[in-house]
Amino acid sequence: MLRFLHILLTGLSGVLWDGVAAFGGVRLVNGENKCSGRVEVLRHDQWGTVCDHGWDLREADVVCLELGCGLAETALHGSVFGAGKGEILLRHVQCSGHESSLTRCAVVLHSNSHCTHLNDAGVKCSGTLLTPTLTLLSPHTVFTPGEAVRFSCSVLLGHHLSDFHLYKHGVSTPLVTQRADQTQTRVDLTLTDIEASHQGSYSCRYRIKGGFPAELLSSPPSNSINITVVELLTPQHWYNTSTEAPAGSVLKGHSFNITCSTPQQYPGGSFQLRLIRSNGTVRQSLPALAPSVTFTFPNAQSSNEGYYYCLYRVQLGGRTFVSRESQPLPIAIRDPDPLLSPMVISWLVSGLTFVIAVIVIIIVAKVLCNKEKKPTELERETRTCVDNTYVALSINKL
Repeated sequence: MLRFLHILLTGLSGVLWDGVAAFGGVRLVNGENKCSGRVEVLRHDQWGTVCDHGWDLREADVVCLELGCGLAETALHGSVFGAGKGEILLRHVQCSGHESSLTRCAVVLHSNSHCTHLNDAGVKCSGTLLTPTLTLLSPHTVFTPGEAVRFSCSVLLGHHLSDFHLYKHGVSTPLVTQRADQTQTRVDLTLTDIEASHQGSYSCRYRIKGGFPAELLSSPPSNSINITVVELLTPQHWYNTSTEAPAGSVLKGHSFNITCSTPQQYPGGSFQLRLIRSNGTVRQSLPALAPSVTFTFPNAQSSNEGYYYCLYRVQLGGRTFVSRESQPLPIAIRDPDPLLSPMVISWLVSGLTFVIAVIVIIIVAKVLCNKEKKPTELERETRTCVDNTYVALSINKL
């Protein structure tokens, strides 16, 4: 009964599983390096060759992955690396490409085709898994929160791919994973609804099934692509003017200034001050050389009256980004109080100065007069007239 089943299976497919335990390993001989050469397998402590009938990239991939040599670049026929010696141990190898070893692939044990060492199979492997290429599909590298960033990850040899991953530098787990079929060489990876934390450098990897024991092997990281996420905060603002002006007002002819501020800074940014008044809109702009800038108005006039708004503006990566406007800052221009007008104040100061000067002169005159020596009564009585001039005679006391 068993022999009947054996004959039946052989007749239907011509494919049987050889005893895996009888094989000890696989090697490459006479190649340019350890990852190229004639394929040989070990059986019962004897090395033998593999017939190139039915030999293609699927079988070659299994060999390369088993030896840790990446993927197969070419599956070679006709004893390219020289004719081997000994027995031809495997004929008509039929791999799916996912086996962990060439000796685990199905083979035709008995075949009518004629194989000699001139048909020894060879392989040239990539050496390691090929490095993928990451491409930015989005037309720019600078984004705002909520946008999507589209990448493409590709590899020249795409057979036996399992999946692709998008990584952010410094983060061990992938942000995006995309499965791939065995023949796919490129996938799109989309990072949706980005946030400020997504700013940074990105690369991709792919994984393939293979090796011994069977596992998922990860490729080296691709090239890096940097993206910038611009998150502009709403600026703050305040104004300063003379202390005698009522709140929310500026006295006509007086100076005032408005300061705009934001903690978020980008190279080349600027602050814009927008004034909305009854007869139109006026805009001013200053470079954001510091977190805050001050707009100065040295001589307030009626044209300065209205609602003021601050906003932050920057150009990055060929795109213009503008923050939300600040809350409105209403400023009214008022005429000064007539009683305290500059002319009245000048008159008052001049008059007060004159009065103070007169008082000082009088006081000084009084002090000087008091210092003059007054004549005594005896001196007044002894005055004589000489040439119509009274001369006081001094009398010495005995």
